[in-house]
Amino acid sequence: MSQLTSSAKQTSNLAKKFAKKLRGGEIIGLIGELGTGKTVFVKGLATGLGIKKNITSPTFVLMKIYQIQNPKSKIQNLVHIDAYRIKSEQDIVSIGAEEYFNQSNTVTAIEWADKIGKILPLNATMITLKNKGKNTRQITIK
Repeated sequence: MSQLTSSAKQTSNLAKKFAKKLRGGEIIGLIGELGTGKTVFVKGLATGLGIKKNITSPTFVLMKIYQIQNPKSKIQNLVHIDAYRIKSEQDIVSIGAEEYFNQSNTVTAIEWADKIGKILPLNATMITLKNKGKNTRQITIK
């Protein structure tokens, strides 16, 4: 599936709709240059999962875990990882991120997922974001 968005709000809304399809255990890899909307997508994903906290990119801490307070949802956690600053996949392993992969009560979203491709499970959903001109992004979900 591929879709064009022309604002951060549209990107966020696309992610909210995507979140409604999640059942738990998903790993979502986000790939794209700086400024393509990876964090905006994760913010929309979080909103779609029912998280009301302000979502910020974990660039310097590498990983943040947000609890989902929705008793109707099987999903209890959103794990947000940012691999932009890592030197190797081992940096992600060292912080315990793999412990969350494929947990049935967790959704894991990884910005710069292409940097840790060797440790990503094969069932990861990859989302590519590309700038296509002023404020326009092409978002492809595979």
